[in-house]
Amino acid sequence: MSESVILKVSEVTKQFNGSQPPAVNKVSFELKKGELLGLLGPSGCGKTTLLRMIAGFEKPNNGTVELAGEFVSGNGFWVAPEKRHTGMVFQDYALFPHLTVADNIAFGLRSKKPRLNRIAIGKRVREILNLVGLGGLEKRYPHELSGGQQQRIALGRALAPQPELILLDEPLSNLDVQVRERLRHEIRTILKTTNTAAIFVTHDQEEAMAIADTIGVMHSGNLEQLDTPENLYVQPESRFVAEFVTQANFVQAKRQRDNIWTTELGELELDIAASCDIGELMFRQEDVILSPDEQSPTIVQEREFLGREYRYCLQTPSGKRVHARTNASMQLPIGTKVKLNIAPQSARIFPAA
Repeated sequence: MSESVILKVSEVTKQFNGSQPPAVNKVSFELKKGELLGLLGPSGCGKTTLLRMIAGFEKPNNGTVELAGEFVSGNGFWVAPEKRHTGMVFQDYALFPHLTVADNIAFGLRSKKPRLNRIAIGKRVREILNLVGLGGLEKRYPHELSGGQQQRIALGRALAPQPELILLDEPLSNLDVQVRERLRHEIRTILKTTNTAAIFVTHDQEEAMAIADTIGVMHSGNLEQLDTPENLYVQPESRFVAEFVTQANFVQAKRQRDNIWTTELGELELDIAASCDIGELMFRQEDVILSPDEQSPTIVQEREFLGREYRYCLQTPSGKRVHARTNASMQLPIGTKVKLNIAPQSARIFPAA
């Protein structure tokens, strides 16, 4: 393993019931020092099970896990979670309610080897309190703090022993929207400041894109695509990734000639390379240009005002619903018949299922 690679997961599989498909199916990836990986996917896709296998709370049926160049799981070998030198941040924080903020953060330091004396522990606790923005609150108890502050305690406790890897299981899901948006940027800054590698599980696309350097999209136990946030959004490799990450629209399409495709939205000229002549046309909501057209069979069914933009729900002749986002300066009344133009280079064709 390269010196810069902190974690290597190879062909890891977990099957809880022999009659059911694997919860995690032959997943492989590497994580470098200081890199932030988001595991993104819907409930039940296997992302938390994969995280728990890396942490040591679950044993894989097959495959191996290496941490800092040493095998910690696989081939009949397994290292207990407390000996893996990883930090864990749970969804419900899992703080000790009877301990102060300082004592919660110091908890992992007291069992650290080589053992630290009281002065060294106190110094490290002060460093972490300042790092996570909780200086001056060290004597408070968890119930006296907000949800966002409690999450910072949990992160500080995980960081205090200076682990090779931090694992975060949906760390922001219990917080309200404004706190979530602020804290996701703070978490990224803290982890980057300490150059700590981290994996966090989430079902929130915006959260993954805001925090992660790399995102792994999971579906039915499989790692569908591992890529940068930009590439996932612009160049999805599967229909599922396109639908889940970008909330893209899909309509049936048939090539007529060259770059001309026939759809129920009308004939579209698309500058795309496609390996098939019949498939599903994918286009993102923001890549649609709407214009009123009394001859069009597509109508505006719903309209949502989102501040900087409108989100339109459009009904096609077959009853299918597609969505478009436009600048707020353009307002189309419900019931308007509209023509759709799609940015030619933004669309993709996926083979019909």
